[in-house]
Amino acid sequence: MVQFILGKADEGEMKFVMTKAVSPEGMELLVGKAEVYTANHPDPNEYLDQMQNADALLVRVGKCDRHVIENSPQLKVIGRTGVGYDNVDVKTATAHGIPVIITPGANNRSVAEHAIAMMFSLSKNLMDAHREMCAGNWEIRDAQKSFELEGKTVGILGLGAIGREMAKLCQGCGMKVAGYDPFLSREKIESLGVLYFSDYEELLKASDLVTIHIPLTEQTRNLIAKEQLASMKKTSLIINCGRGGIINEEDLVEALKSGTIAGAGIDVFTTEPPTPDNPLFQAPNLILSPHAAALSRESVIRMAQMCVKGCLAVCRGEKWKYVADPSVYDHPVWQGKEWASEQ
Repeated sequence: MVQFILGKADEGEMKFVMTKAVSPEGMELLVGKAEVYTANHPDPNEYLDQMQNADALLVRVGKCDRHVIENSPQLKVIGRTGVGYDNVDVKTATAHGIPVIITPGANNRSVAEHAIAMMFSLSKNLMDAHREMCAGNWEIRDAQKSFELEGKTVGILGLGAIGREMAKLCQGCGMKVAGYDPFLSREKIESLGVLYFSDYEELLKASDLVTIHIPLTEQTRNLIAKEQLASMKKTSLIINCGRGGIINEEDLVEALKSGTIAGAGIDVFTTEPPTPDNPLFQAPNLILSPHAAALSRESVIRMAQMCVKGCLAVCRGEKWKYVADPSVYDHPVWQGKEWASEQ
């Protein structure tokens, strides 16, 4: 475990602990404002000594469980560089009045473009064509797996900021866009130029391509499993840039091997990093990436800066808008506190 400390806080200054360093642009915002301890280890339980006087914990790659929260007596805020927070015990943090900062909007374009790239690669059979050409098989050009995206129906699960960006990109490609989001009204979804579905399983059946942009919760775990995959068109593709566990991995492998669906693109995994014996590595018609959809150069900077700014605001006793659970501000510690400027 490699560790380093950036700067040394004077008495009364803040201390930030990071599981892994954020981008240099984010780190610069802390110069002269806080001592920074970077553990380069995903589990703060392994450096609870550093958590004893930590004001902020930034979880870039790692986790924060109940034990960490309850054994960090000065902890005021937990930061996540992204919008997913299934690796943080938000319930316990909220009960202690500790906001969990997230960065909505910082990676919308990056994730949406990544999903689109997977769609294009699969629809043009690029991975298979590259592999076969390198093996000397010029005749792969006659595989007849390639198809055009224009006119096809893409079903988007989750029309939050990323899903809406995805809808715009797909519309720009001449695709018909359908959407499911239980938190949005029919009127809101249709105002986006998106065909409304009240039942996600009906959306799966109607779509030529499906792309997932929802969080992992107990309600969404294994949302798409054997039964749902079997209901999809045999020519359909499915992309998951949301969270691992939303698609049942074993069932997806079987669906790809049996030809139940035509292909898939997966950026997120039930266990990260996946173990070498993960059956996904042997599945056909599948593109994998290492949970990197949000990690464009531009997005990494935006996420780091937004997360650090939010954590600094909370440490100053100011409410920050972008949190996993807004009810945290009902805690007595936040009574009478002012909202932070987002500058």
